This record gives sequence, structure tokens and C-alpha cells, in this order.
Amino acid sequence: MKNVKLISLALSMLICFVASAQEKIITGNVTDEASIPLPGVTIGIKNTKNTTQTDFDGNYSIKVQKGDILIFSYIGFNSQTQTVGNKNVINVKLTGQQQSLNEVVVVGYGSSNADYESSNYSRRDKKMASKTITSTLQGRVAGLQIASNYVQPAPNQNIIIRGTASLSSKNEPLYIIDGVPVKSDQFSKINPNDVEEVKVIKDAAATSIYGSRASNGVVLIETKNGIYKNLTEKELNTKLKKITVPQPVEPNEEDYDTFVENAFESPKTAPLSTFSIDVDNASYTNVRRFINNGQAVPKDAVRVEEMVNFFKYNYPQPKDQNPFSINTEVSDSPWNAKNKVLKIGLQGKNIPTENLPASNLVFLIDVSGSMSDMNKLPLLKQSLKILVNELRPKDKVAMVVYAGAAGLVLPPTSGDEKKTIIDALEKLNAGGSTAGGAGIELAYKIAAENFIKNGNNRVILATDGDFNVGDTSNADMEKLIEDKRKTGVFLTCLGYGMGNYKDSKMETLADKGNGNYAYIDNIQEANRFLGKEFKGSMFAIAKDVKIQIEFNPKQVQAYRLIGYENRKLRPEDFKNDAIDAGELGSNHTVTALYEIIPAGVKSDYLAQQPDTLKYTKVEEAGTNYSNELATIKFRYKKPDGDKSIELVQVIENKSVALEKASDDFKFSSSVAWFGLKLRDSKLISDKSSDSILKLAKQGLSNDPEGYKAEFIRLIETAKFD
Repeated sequence: MKNVKLISLALSMLICFVASAQEKIITGNVTDEASIPLPGVTIGIKNTKNTTQTDFDGNYSIKVQKGDILIFSYIGFNSQTQTVGNKNVINVKLTGQQQSLNEVVVVGYGSSNADYESSNYSRRDKKMASKTITSTLQGRVAGLQIASNYVQPAPNQNIIIRGTASLSSKNEPLYIIDGVPVKSDQFSKINPNDVEEVKVIKDAAATSIYGSRASNGVVLIETKNGIYKNLTEKELNTKLKKITVPQPVEPNEEDYDTFVENAFESPKTAPLSTFSIDVDNASYTNVRRFINNGQAVPKDAVRVEEMVNFFKYNYPQPKDQNPFSINTEVSDSPWNAKNKVLKIGLQGKNIPTENLPASNLVFLIDVSGSMSDMNKLPLLKQSLKILVNELRPKDKVAMVVYAGAAGLVLPPTSGDEKKTIIDALEKLNAGGSTAGGAGIELAYKIAAENFIKNGNNRVILATDGDFNVGDTSNADMEKLIEDKRKTGVFLTCLGYGMGNYKDSKMETLADKGNGNYAYIDNIQEANRFLGKEFKGSMFAIAKDVKIQIEFNPKQVQAYRLIGYENRKLRPEDFKNDAIDAGELGSNHTVTALYEIIPAGVKSDYLAQQPDTLKYTKVEEAGTNYSNELATIKFRYKKPDGDKSIELVQVIENKSVALEKASDDFKFSSSVAWFGLKLRDSKLISDKSSDSILKLAKQGLSNDPEGYKAEFIRLIETAKFD
């Protein structure tokens, strides 16, 4: 009997050994047909709960056994399976789901029985906000990328078929209407109500039928009753050329807080400049969305400091016990030749992931009717999957949703139960009104009940900000969040969508809730903020971080803080620990820029000062601090602390020429310059897009993810001199 047990034990050990020997790690890369990496692709093992996702570069790794079947799935693409064999690397190319439109029906914002005369637009249509054929195709046919030209009243639109060799706008497809080729600028004049069917052909299938003209793909349009069937190519293009397309007028209910840019101040009358740090970067991604959509950027959507702080800069890690290093640099102002710019940079300490505290997260998700668009709830789900992928077993997640009412759809769940969390996300659907206040109350209640002492306790609100039931005013929301802040729970706001986007509410919530705020315009941005920068976005290493600077009037005639208009504090707020300020995350950077008018420089931006002021005249002292430009002070609290720690640093009166300034100085200045131009600032003399572009290119370095190169493309796209 003893021998039988020993044999049984040996067999069990042998089976375990063989099973473990068969286990291995499969890595690979997932791309589309144009070999462009696809972030957020779900890779699962068939008949198991094991899943993973691709990162920003389309890379993945997963533990498997030989014979397992991997399933690759991504929204808008055909799923693909791969059987695990002897190879340790499996690269996959997903193909777009081929769809065609049997009929395109467009109803304007008005009566739906408008009269059309053949393909010509009637006078009635011009009074309606009609859509063009190109805007009708957007998102309906797989493989199409449509972009508008910038700041035109009725912009032309470029159509690119993904899957060709390049995404350049020069590689447009061939357009065929009722069998007749037409020019791209005439194609956009087709009346959508005349369309019977739309098809897209690409690759060999296109060139085999239409020859080399179709090397970039073909868009085939068949009209109802074949309106243009008997026309020659020249006749059709001439006919379409005469058609006047009504200007599309899309409703815009987006809401932004108005503010006036900071003016120059004299250090004699305003000796102290005080503000809270701002690590938010929602304004940059929102501005990017407008530019990429070919829309003019609303002035109040531009918050210069958030644009500057979107980018990482090469600041050194702190070398002492403090959670951030302090770095300053002075050089010439690129937009006002006689002035100087002071750059202040903070670098948060990079804490290894394994050393970060456990997380108690509550997803607060808006599932109201306004969230039904593809760039809202569907994108939100994909975004939060990326965050879920970063969770560890010691982390936990609960999920609260709100529409007409608020409810708990997932109780606190361990971070290693990823499939359970993702399944709860997948079940969400949009519908109803938005009880935002009730949702916030419930989310903070769940967070407080599961509070982790010395942990990362955070509510993550994902919404378009359109609260229309319950506490709706910014003042009400501000008071509610200020009260909840006292619980020790931090807040992260994720904004989605367009058209009715409420930036003002999102900013208010983040500013008052010990929180941060990001606008997610695409899955790549979700992967950046919730994946690559997960630690900085979700783990605070310092809170209530304030900066106060005193400029030396011997050297500085006037100064102004660039941006941070909504983050300015009163001088007496600096040492008041009850006053809220911004948080700094692990490995986060914060950059602030001051423009300085040096003493003795004549400036058009300064109001005339009286020669002598009786009570504010600075008495000559034995020490005139001629080698000091300013003294800068910082105050911060530990994430679980109530008392601030203060740091002091003197800034030398030492400036370098712009051409010798650091790449970080050049690039951050170019971003601020671009933002000031978008805001139509009255305090910059040089507004040349070419000058901004030149400086950005000079500062282009340390760009492994390509975000700075993307900014340069935005300047080129948005040139409006």
C-alpha cells in the first residue's frame, strides 16, 4: 500500500513537472494592415479566463501552454486566432471589418422632408445643418480615415484608406460615382440623399480592376436610379463643380470657463506671485482634438500650463528626502525680443511599482444617454481595460454607474480578477439622464467603506461632464467635492466626447477634489495616461503643492506668470494649510514659465508707473542682492499628512542666449507660445507659426513615444498666419 502511494505521488509530481515544462511566455506585436501598432487589443486563451492587452506600441506577452489557442480581438477589426506551437513569438496583423452602406440617410436639424432636386442642393437645404457625403462616411465604412482642413468656413475633407503604404493626405483614393471617376474636391459635393450604396476596395482588388490610379484604394458610390451613369468623366466633374454645398453647422454645447490671461505686474506693487501647481493636461488633448477635426479652437479651451505640462522634460531625480527636485533656467523670450523667460521645473520621485501602496479604486462611470457615441462609452470601456491591466492582486476596484439614478454594479474586487472587472465593464450601456451628484455621493461612500490606511484611495470619474439631474451648478459640485476631499480620497477625472462636453465642470471637480484631470480623445491617449503613466496619474507622492516667488526689483521691472490663471492664490494662502492646491504623482514633472521685463527695458506692455511712491519706495539697503533674480519657495504635504513642509531656493541673475538654452527650455517655450497664439494673446509681438515651428524643432529631443513630434505636426496642421 505504501508503494502504491509513493507511485501515485511520483506520478503527480511528474504530471506537474511536464505541465510546467510545457508552460512558456509568448510575446509579439499586433498591427493593422498598414503595419501601424494597435494598442488595447485583447489577447485571450480560448476556454480560459486568462487575458492580456497590447501596450501603446502594440506589444504583448502572455503565459501559455503548447496547444493553447490565442484569440486576438479589437473593436472595428476581425478577430483572429493563433495556435501556440514551438515558436515563442507570434506577431499578428488584424484586418478591418469590411462593411458597406446599403443606404445613407441624413436628417438635418429641422424638418426631415426637405426637397432635393436631383443631386443639387435646394435653397431649403442651405437653411439646414446638412451633412456632406464625407461626414456621412465617417465611422461607417471600415478602413476610411477622414480629416478636415483647418479653420475654413466649409472645409474640404481628405479621405485616406488605411491599409495602403502611407497615411499621408497626398495618397487619396480613387473616387468612382456610378462607374465614372471624379476628382476629390468634386466628390464631396455629392448629396447624401442620392446615395444608394457605398463600398471600399483596397490593395490588389482595387488595382486589378482600376489599374494604377487605384493604388491607394477606391471609394465606390452608387446613386439611386444611377443619376450619373451616362455621363462622361469630364461632364460629371463639370456638373459637380457647379454645385454649391451648404455650410455644415453642427450644434455646439461645449462649456468652458472664461478667464483673462495674466497681465504684467511690478514687483514693487505686487512683490509676491503665488500659485498651485497643475499636473493636468486635458487642455492639450482637447486642443489636439479640435485641430485634428479641422475645427477652430475655442479660446477658453486653451489653458497654456496644461499644454506645457502634457510633455515630459529631462529634469533630474531628487537627491534628498524631498519628493521632488527643483530646477530653474533663464533665457531670452522667443516672442518678445527684449524680455526674458524663467522656467521652473519640478521632477517627482520615481517610485518602483512594487513599492507603491495598495490601491482602493472606485470607477464612477457616466452611462447616461449622452454617452452613447463611439468616442464616449465605447472608448471609455476600452480605456478602463488598460487601467485594469495595470492592477496588482493587492489592489481592489469597485464600480459605480449613474444615469437616472446611481448604483453599484461591481463590489470591491481584487486586481487579479481582471476578467470579472472587464465583464462588468462590457455589460454597461448608455441611456437616461445624468444624476452626477448621486453618483459622486455613492462612489465616495464605497471608497470610504473600503479605505486603506496609507494606501492609494481614489475615485475615478469617467464622463462627458454633462450633469443635468441633482446638484448641477459648478458651485454645488464644488462644495460637494470639497466636502468629500476631507475623507482622504483623491479624485481623477477622465473626460470623453465632443459636442456637449462640459470642460468647466470637469476642471472644477479635479481642482477641488485633490485630483487630476485628463481628456481622452483616442485609445492612444488612454494608453498613455492610464497605462504608460499609470503611476504618475494614480499615485500621489505630494499634495497641496504651492509655489511662491519673490522677484528682485533691482533686476526685474515687471513679471507675469504664463498660464495658471485658474490656479493663482493670494500671498497669504501660501502658508495657510487649509488652502487646497495640486498634487504631484510618482515620476511626474511640472513646469511653470514666467515672462520677465528686465529693469531699464522700455516696454509697450507696461502701464506708466509714477517715478516716486511715498509708501512703497524701497529703501536702499546695504545688500542689494545684485546677483539674485528671485527667491522661490515651495510648500507641500505628504499624501497622508496635514502639515506642510517648506523649501527655499534662490535663483541667480544669470541668463543664457536662446540658442544656447536647453532643449527643454526651447520646447516648453514653443508649446506655451503656440498656446498663447491660439488664445490670441495681446502680450506677444511675434505670432508667426513658422517661428513657433522652428523653435519646437530646435527643442525636439528625448521623445521616445513621439508626442513632441506629434506636436510639431499639430503646428503644421494648424498654421493660420
